[in-house]
Amino acid sequence: MGKSSIAVDIGASSGRMIHGYVEDNKLKLKEIHRFENKIVHNGKNFCWEIDKLFNEIKNGLKKCLENGIQPESIGIDTWAVDFVLLDEDDNLLTDAIAYRDPRTDGMMEEVFQTISKEHLYKNTGIQFQKFNTIYQLYSIKKNNPEILEKAKTFLMIPDYLNFLLTGVKANEYTNATTTQLVNASTKKWDDQLLDQLGINKDMFQDIKLPKTVLGNLKQEIISEIGFDIEVILPATHDTGSAVISVPETKGSIYLSSGTWSLIGVENAFPICTNRALDYNFTNEGGIDYRYRFLKNIMGLWMIQEVKRNLEDQYSFAELVTLARQSKDFISTVNVDDERFLKPNNMIEAIQHYCSETSQEIPQTPGELAKCIFDSLVISYEAAIGQIEEIYEATFDRINVIGGGCQNELLNQLIAEKTKKDVYAGPVEATAIGNIVAQLIALGEFKNINEARSFIKDSFDVKKYTSLIEER
Repeated sequence: MGKSSIAVDIGASSGRMIHGYVEDNKLKLKEIHRFENKIVHNGKNFCWEIDKLFNEIKNGLKKCLENGIQPESIGIDTWAVDFVLLDEDDNLLTDAIAYRDPRTDGMMEEVFQTISKEHLYKNTGIQFQKFNTIYQLYSIKKNNPEILEKAKTFLMIPDYLNFLLTGVKANEYTNATTTQLVNASTKKWDDQLLDQLGINKDMFQDIKLPKTVLGNLKQEIISEIGFDIEVILPATHDTGSAVISVPETKGSIYLSSGTWSLIGVENAFPICTNRALDYNFTNEGGIDYRYRFLKNIMGLWMIQEVKRNLEDQYSFAELVTLARQSKDFISTVNVDDERFLKPNNMIEAIQHYCSETSQEIPQTPGELAKCIFDSLVISYEAAIGQIEEIYEATFDRINVIGGGCQNELLNQLIAEKTKKDVYAGPVEATAIGNIVAQLIALGEFKNINEARSFIKDSFDVKKYTSLIEER
C-alpha cells in the first residue's frame, strides 16, 4: 500500500471519516468513524455544533491509531456558505449559524438596493440564494454591526476546523466562491463589492487552492491524539469534492444527489451571461480552477424531513418501495418553493402546496415519496434543458453521484423523463474526491485525469436507460 489519506466528509445530517489508499491498482476506502451532525436552536438562531464536530474529528484520528492506521494526511470538506467570525484573540464572535436560519429573510433584496443583481452576477457568476454568505454578512451588518466591527478573521466551516487543527488561517477556493464575494475572473475576494457593502475586507484570508499543504497539527493536538499528520486542503466544498469523482465528464451532465441536488457540467471558464443569470445558474470554483456550472435544487432534504416527520418509522429504502407501489399518484410540487427550505412540518408543507394548486393531496408515506421523486425529476429535466440551451449542445448522459445515486427508482425516473442514459455511482463521491485531491498533493496520482481513471476502474457504476436497467 502506498500513501494514504483521511477524508473528513461532514454533511447536513452526519459526518464520516474515510481512509483512502491505492492497492492493487484500485482506490480503496475504509470507514473509520461516523458521527451525527444536526442543526440545533440556541434560543436565538439555528446553529451547527461546531465544537462537537471538531471533537469528533479528533475522536476519528484516535481511532486511526487504535486500528494501526497511520495516514500521511487529512482533509476536511463540508457544505458551503456558512462561516464563523473571530476577534483579535481568535475567539468566536458568532455561533456557527446555519444557512437555514431565517436571519437572511429579505436581505438579498436589500443588497440589490446597493448592488444591482446584474452587476453582482457579472462579477461573481454565483446564483442567487437567500442564504448565500453575502446576505448572511449583510444581516450581521444591519442587525449586529458591533460584531463586524470586532471581527478580525472570517473563516468558513472547514477553514475554521483546519485552523483548530493547525493554527493556520486560510480560505479555501472552492468554498470561498460560494460566498458570492469572489470575483469570477480574478479568482480573488472582490474588494469593490465588499467596499460597496461596507464589509471589512481585511478579515478575509488569502485564498488557497485544493491540494495545498496547509501544515501539521498543533502540538497540543498531537499530544491528545498520539501522532502528527499533514492537513491538506481538498475541495472543501463537498460538491467540489464530489465532482472530482465524476468518472466521465466529456459530453456528460453530472447530478450530485444528496441533501441538495447539484446539476451541471464542468467548465474551463465561467459563464456569466444574461441567460445564465435568468436561469439562476452558478459558477462555483472547482479543482485546478475548473468551474462547476450548475444549478442548486432542493434535493433529498424533502424526503429526509418527511422521514423525520414520520418519526423514522420507515427507512429510505422502504420509502422508495412505497413510492413504487404508489405509481398512479401524480401530484407534484415546485421543489424550489421557499416554503420547503425549513418548514415546521414538511408533510404539511407538501400537502398545503398540493391543496393550493388544486391537486390530489398526498396522504400516505408512499404518495408523499412519489410526489417528491416526481417533483425532483421535473426540476432536473428543466435544468438540463436550460443547460443545453445555454451550451447550444445536447448531452448524451447523466452521471448521478453521491448517496442519492442508490435510489434506483429516482435514477430510473430520471432516465425515462430525460430520455438520456443515467450512470449511477460512485456512492462515496465526496469522500473519494476529497481523498484524491490529497493523494495528488502527496504524489500518489499525477493529476486529476489519472485519478479519474483510477476512480472509473475502482467503483461500480450502474447504467439506467429509458427502457431497461443494465449492470
